[in-house]
Amino acid sequence: MTSSNDPDRTGDGLKELLRVAWSSLANSQLTSDERREIRNQIKQYSAELRRYLELKGTEHGRAREQPLEQGEGNGFGRPELRILA
Repeated sequence: MTSSNDPDRTGDGLKELLRVAWSSLANSQLTSDERREIRNQIKQYSAELRRYLELKGTEHGRAREQPLEQGEGNGFGRPELRILA
């Protein structure tokens, strides 16, 4: 796995690496070996971006799933309701 403080391994950095790899793949002067290497890089960057997004999604989901104890947070707890007849 890659270091989280590497700027090329953030979501935006990985998208930029993918963009550059796709644009270099369009070069007509590449040999078949160079094209294969670029396609392998695209697969690697795509997998890293997918893992990054899954990690961010689980962090976001975990933060939303933590229930607030009564009296914590923004002051809106579960109201005590009574039925009046």
